[in-house]
Amino acid sequence: MSMPLQQKRVVLANGIELDVVDEGPRDAPALIFLHGFPESHRTWRNQIPHFSGRFRCIAPDQRGYRGSSKPQEVEAYTPDKLVGDVFLLADALGVESFTIVGHDWGGAIAWGVAYGGMANGRVTRAIIANAPHPVLFPKLLYTNRQQRKASQYFTIFRDPANDALVRQHGLGPLLIKAFEGQVMARVEEDEAAAMLRDWSDPEAAFGMLNYYRASPMTVPPPDAPYALPEDYQPYPLPTLAIPTLVIWAMDDEALPSANLDGLDQMVADPEVVQVPDCGHFVQWEAPEAFNAAADAFLGRTG
Repeated sequence: MSMPLQQKRVVLANGIELDVVDEGPRDAPALIFLHGFPESHRTWRNQIPHFSGRFRCIAPDQRGYRGSSKPQEVEAYTPDKLVGDVFLLADALGVESFTIVGHDWGGAIAWGVAYGGMANGRVTRAIIANAPHPVLFPKLLYTNRQQRKASQYFTIFRDPANDALVRQHGLGPLLIKAFEGQVMARVEEDEAAAMLRDWSDPEAAFGMLNYYRASPMTVPPPDAPYALPEDYQPYPLPTLAIPTLVIWAMDDEALPSANLDGLDQMVADPEVVQVPDCGHFVQWEAPEAFNAAADAFLGRTG
């Protein structure tokens, strides 16, 4: 059974309130950990005890999740606002510069934070696990059969026809519908119970779904042509020029390893660590591999 992590309430300058784990020496280099869908700060339960001796480890429940603020309107979850929360959290905690660490949706936000932090000098490094790059992923949805098939659940999450079900029962039934029961096959019992409790809150369920509803991603239907539209314009992002580690679990059914193709064109000299025989949730399915990769990277770039 994993130890519960202590949280404190942090009020951001935009009025959003987040429940945040803040462990480790206050004057140590800071790591800000961003969890993915449909999880919480607890996804980092194997990382925070490991790193908090040497680093200040900050892990929020992001907006829409658990006890944190849960605005119900879709517009409250556009990527700029989710990225903005991270810088405002750093401000509120007196953290000038930090390393951003993210997985899944938290990784998608971490890419945005890394680009923003490269521009304003506040993000020194990025560690991103099984989260697609914002320029490469939209192209894959058009051109890659495996990725498009794997992403059809976006359509279920975006469909207001499911809202009555969510209002009555929370997120659980929709996850079963979207992933045919294969949601959290390998999670420990106490974690599964905690997640079921989190998913039962309809306000949190809509907060979590709004990440998908506010996302600009286009997921074409399975029978659409496998080609980029003639007028396709990739999102204009510069080369990411801060030290970046990408950890990729190779048996991820939602995000195939094709997401790694072309990464070296978007990131200057990325370090990529592939974790074989591991599903999507690499930070708790293969915590030793994750921590070893992050240790080596943080040591080399410190």
